[in-house]
Amino acid sequence: MAPNGPPAKKFSGNISVIFLVDDLNASFKLPSSTKIGGDEAFLPLREILDRLERIYCGHIGFEYMHIYSLNKTYWLRDRVERPNAFALDKEEKKRILQRLVRATVFENFLAKKLPSEKRFGLEGCDVMIPVIKEVVDRSTDIGVEHILIGMAHRGRLNVLANVCHKAISDIFAQFHGLKATDSGSGDVKYHLGVFQERLNRQTNRMMRITVVANASHLEYVNPVLLGKARADMYLRGDDQGNQVLPIIIHGDASFCGQGVVFESMHLSDLPNYTTYGTMHIVANNQVGFTTDPRFSRSSRYCTDVGKVVTAPIFHVNADDPEACINCARIATEYRAKFKKDVVIDIVGYRRNGHNEADEPMFTQPLMYQRIRKLKPAMNLYSDKLVKEGVITAADFNGMVTKYDKMFEDAWKSSKELKSVKNSSWIDSPWPGFFEGRDRLKICPTGISMETMKRIGETFSSPPPPEHMFDVHRGVMRILQARRQMVDEKVADWSLGEAFAFGSLLKEGIHVRLSGQDVERGTFSHRHHVLHHQSADKVVYNALQHLYPDQAEYSVSNSSLSECAVLGFEHGYSMASPHALVIWEAQFGDFVNTAQCIIDQFIASGETKWVRQSGVVLLLPHSMEGMGPEHSSGRIERFLQLSDDDQDVYPDTCDSDFVARQLLNINWIITNLTTPANLCHALRRQMLMGFRKPLVNFSPKSLLRHPLARSPFKDFNECSSFQRIIPDTGAAGKNPGNVKKLVFCSGKVYYDLVQERDDHEQVDSVAIVRVEQLCPFPYDLISEQFTLYPSAELMWAQEEHKNNGAWTYVQPRFDTALLKNEKETRCVSYHGRAPSSSPATGNKVQHKNEYKAFVTSIFGELTPANKKRLADKVKEQQEKAKASTSAPKDPPKKGGDKPGGKPKKKRVDTGDASSEPKRGPGGATKGASPVAHNKRAQLAAKEAPVPPEPGSSRVIASKVRIARKPSRGMATKSEPDLKGPGEGDDQTSKQP
Repeated sequence: MAPNGPPAKKFSGNISVIFLVDDLNASFKLPSSTKIGGDEAFLPLREILDRLERIYCGHIGFEYMHIYSLNKTYWLRDRVERPNAFALDKEEKKRILQRLVRATVFENFLAKKLPSEKRFGLEGCDVMIPVIKEVVDRSTDIGVEHILIGMAHRGRLNVLANVCHKAISDIFAQFHGLKATDSGSGDVKYHLGVFQERLNRQTNRMMRITVVANASHLEYVNPVLLGKARADMYLRGDDQGNQVLPIIIHGDASFCGQGVVFESMHLSDLPNYTTYGTMHIVANNQVGFTTDPRFSRSSRYCTDVGKVVTAPIFHVNADDPEACINCARIATEYRAKFKKDVVIDIVGYRRNGHNEADEPMFTQPLMYQRIRKLKPAMNLYSDKLVKEGVITAADFNGMVTKYDKMFEDAWKSSKELKSVKNSSWIDSPWPGFFEGRDRLKICPTGISMETMKRIGETFSSPPPPEHMFDVHRGVMRILQARRQMVDEKVADWSLGEAFAFGSLLKEGIHVRLSGQDVERGTFSHRHHVLHHQSADKVVYNALQHLYPDQAEYSVSNSSLSECAVLGFEHGYSMASPHALVIWEAQFGDFVNTAQCIIDQFIASGETKWVRQSGVVLLLPHSMEGMGPEHSSGRIERFLQLSDDDQDVYPDTCDSDFVARQLLNINWIITNLTTPANLCHALRRQMLMGFRKPLVNFSPKSLLRHPLARSPFKDFNECSSFQRIIPDTGAAGKNPGNVKKLVFCSGKVYYDLVQERDDHEQVDSVAIVRVEQLCPFPYDLISEQFTLYPSAELMWAQEEHKNNGAWTYVQPRFDTALLKNEKETRCVSYHGRAPSSSPATGNKVQHKNEYKAFVTSIFGELTPANKKRLADKVKEQQEKAKASTSAPKDPPKKGGDKPGGKPKKKRVDTGDASSEPKRGPGGATKGASPVAHNKRAQLAAKEAPVPPEPGSSRVIASKVRIARKPSRGMATKSEPDLKGPGEGDDQTSKQP
């Protein structure tokens, strides 16, 4: 700044430069970067220093210099530096006091009535209620229609009473220990949520306000709230966040201490996850339970995590209500203008301990000696207004008396209540969905042939020529293979999934698929989003172009987070029953980092909070020698969380038994083996008269397995979801000859089929697939017991004994067997031995474990078995040699061309739900490459006549020499099924 007057005088000595008193009166020209002058271009230095000190050294600390955008920083300076920027009139001050009195008296009233009851009161940060109400008023005034609040337990009851205006008698009734008259286990009062639609008296506008129910896990509600807010924006067509505002209330220790905060904030600017700005309010008690800040964080402020998304941060003294309200106004305006996150840090204290029965002097004696001498903010502010002449002491006493009487009347009313309803606390009502609906009716899940043809042709075609889209050659080959399947009326896993998505989109159901690498698929099987090979940011999604009036299909790769993204999708599914919301894990093992979301929200949300969700989890799972972290989706954990009774045989004679089972369970657990069953399961999610989470343990190698395919007839209107798939081969046709009945689930079925063929036990061993593990299909299992009265009963799984489904199915098998008084059999276990690790990382041990449990079922290969397999290997090698020595056709010029006619290839079109067809000598056509090679090569090694060098692979009835690839490499025609976790992808989770 250039002075307007004589230059400053200098003095020598210890102080190099000082200004004389007269220099403080010298006027300086103000630069454009500051707004402290208002309309004045010059100010005396004394006034400049005074104004800057009042703005930046008062009860508000502004942090915004970390923001890169000059536009935002200039706006903030203009908003906070202009003269009288924080001036309030008398009516505004009275309203602040009224709200502060109401919040404080509420806490005092409960403390008087229930001195030893836990309520996690807000004393010390009471001003948070006026702050939230100011945000609500300002937001509704500029067009916001729905405000969603996520918070932990501290202050929740005050927010429910004084922000949401939930009936106070209902809140007080939660303290009386009344019995609930409806279903559900309920939750403690300070975890409950609510949905209210009311008139905002300040703006005279109707508004909706939701407080999302939350467990004691503090910040884990954050992504759930964000997902619910994003879904509400979608339903309203609000693509800028003008009508919906999410508010998250944090604690100081949890805001900087829990990783889900960072994960959730990193969603703020991602296109398919943004909520166009979230309001963060920190109730800063300056202590975390009993831990001082110096032991609970390394950063200077608890709010420093907000800087990663360049959010402006306002630190404000909780004992200065006017400063707090001004922060609320600035924050609301900032979010509305820039659609970005903003943080208000209300620095106060906690008058009591962690809860009302806790003694804080044990751990913070000096702090609480001082706290007990402090007057409440309500009294400090009322004294200030009395001195200013805004109110009189009588006015203040009248306010206190008024609200105290209001709460006393509500208390008396609550005493008259004889019961409560859990459903009165639901935070996500679906008006109109349940009314007049038969909840036990499940609509047919089949699809017409015309619909399948339309979806299949679109899904297997490159973008239309007018798009001038340059498609990758490898993707073109995948599309050509899909078109061939459509022509032959057979579907693999990706096509079956597309049938489910496309048919629901046709019916007006919004479909959203989210997770790491879901656009392409971890195992490169999906390819829903095609990328232009010579232009950046140009993509094409065929499923968005099926029908002109279809619903929206959203598929998006997520950030490398499981916890926040799964929480987000769960919240998204809560907003409406008319959306299929799917989260897919990169590998099923990685779901354990989202365990809190699963335990506290998905598995138990309906039981605790009477809210339903149809969210779908797809967890890639199977034991294929890929090591401990790329094998198991932890089936046993999900089954353990299921709430059906293992000792009670249900009434299977009920005509609505299947639907009633689904209605009464907390979620559905499946381990599917056919694309058709996947399609029916996904469609059933949307066609039931209620909503339940679905957890499916999806395949890896089966995505391209030649037998894991379904003919179109398994998708048509006459088909439906199969809870079990019985044996329809030779064993099933002659059940009297069956000596062993093997139940299994998932990918191991295909291994067992191959092993049964290799051991030549097709007639004597029946294999039944349990597709739906939970709820357990008692009726169908009992039918299988009756069908094979003389067979030895077995359960086969590839997981270890303490993992997988065994501990869940074993007692339920027993319950089904005990139903028949004449039954003397029991089901024996056949699988890997118990282990603390989900899988071995040693290939040799993996193969030995596999051989051991297979041998326990089928026994050792006989000499005749070994000779037959050795002859078969030798025959395949000779054919392969002959094919490699034959002259090849010269390559065509130009290579593969987009839209070119694909070569016809021989593809197995057999029904994957039926037994595999057998060729000459008992060999299975299109047999499992994995299982067949292991057995064939072992037999060839042990046979008297050794085969010629080299191993062979049988893939879709086509034989070729299989050279041993380098580790982590894949052939061009068969992408590496190990996915990014086993290659050189630096964004994967592998060390």
